[in-house]
Amino acid sequence: MTGAHMNRWTRRSFLGALGAGALLSGAPMVARGAAKGRVVIVGGGFGGAIAARYVGMADPAIEVTIIERSPQYFTCPFSNKVVAGIMELDALRYDLKAHAARGVRVAYDDVVAIDPAKRSVATAGGKQFAYDRLILAPGVELDYAAVEGATAGVETVMPHAWKAGEQTLLLRKQIEAMKDGGVFIITVPRRPYRCPPGPYERAALAAHYFKRHKPKSKVIILDDDNTMPKQSLFLESWNKLYPGMIDWVTGNNGGKMERVDIKRRMVITTDADFPADVISFVPPQKAGAIAQKTGLTDVSGWCPVDPVTLESTRHKNIHIVGDAAFTDGVPKSAHIAGAMGRTAARAVVALLQGKTPPSPQYVNTCYTLAAPDYGFSIAGIYEPKGGVIAMVPNSVTVSPTGAPEYMRRTEAEFAYGWLRNIAAEAFL
Repeated sequence: MTGAHMNRWTRRSFLGALGAGALLSGAPMVARGAAKGRVVIVGGGFGGAIAARYVGMADPAIEVTIIERSPQYFTCPFSNKVVAGIMELDALRYDLKAHAARGVRVAYDDVVAIDPAKRSVATAGGKQFAYDRLILAPGVELDYAAVEGATAGVETVMPHAWKAGEQTLLLRKQIEAMKDGGVFIITVPRRPYRCPPGPYERAALAAHYFKRHKPKSKVIILDDDNTMPKQSLFLESWNKLYPGMIDWVTGNNGGKMERVDIKRRMVITTDADFPADVISFVPPQKAGAIAQKTGLTDVSGWCPVDPVTLESTRHKNIHIVGDAAFTDGVPKSAHIAGAMGRTAARAVVALLQGKTPPSPQYVNTCYTLAAPDYGFSIAGIYEPKGGVIAMVPNSVTVSPTGAPEYMRRTEAEFAYGWLRNIAAEAFL
């Protein structure tokens, strides 16, 4: 989960970026037309906010409404830096004021029901929003029920910090209060989950903090899996920057979590009990609660979608973007959420104009920081194929191992630039 805010773009520079984004996605934006319609967007994170921008730019005649629970949004990318005391949380705070200034209706409320037959959305505040097309970006729900012992209040003792905000600050406070020589455990759930490299980056940045302030401390990763994203790059960085400080316990070697013990502050795996001073308990995940309540999920817990339009295969006129969408091997990243937002916007505008939506490409870029000035990345391209979204052969590029320090510094700078750019596209 790798922010100072970017200056507001001029209209000319934004339109230039719009052209670049459309090029990357493999199809031009739908031309402006006289179509009228109502598009409601539930969720104002990267996917929802970017979708709102592009619907409005493609056809100003379409009425766009965003319903978002909170008036402020904290990005998950870079929140591990907050946990490690490298950055302040306020640097990751954004809002939807720029959207409102452009004519988007913004409602701060909690969606409690969606009626696919009547095409309406109901909120906790008692409001009803009718739609012709709905773009749903519900994020993830943390599935505590899947782990024995994860009873009410577990997040206050063993913070997940997987949704940026209060949990991020709580985990940081616990780490800062930890004794030198203490143990910090991070649990890694089964895949898929939001931001696959995130737990391993958290381990690295926590080790960065310990190296400076509590050098006798240890980080233990209890992993449900036996591999990790960017594995060779993570192992190289840990050995180089934090030798002996990070232990990665894979599933086959006793890392599979069976239950947690809140009172004793302990994780129990298939092979052993792991007591710790601080535990970041990241539980299994599934699509956000409103998606489940509306019947948009399948047995996997995620929302099946059409790979071209991202329209739900379970309810018509509802398009799912972001982490909640089930897209097989496509990573649940902020970059993919943004790509989905653009794709859904193009599809929705085309359908409201009576046109055929263009077939998209989904470009993913994921930067990781093992230290503030040590970065590496992976990128890939995905496209609809055989009813799913599949990786384009030979499209993946990964930072090389054994790279010189200046390359790691450059990639770290690129990571900061990436966040500024995607945040500007979504919120400014």
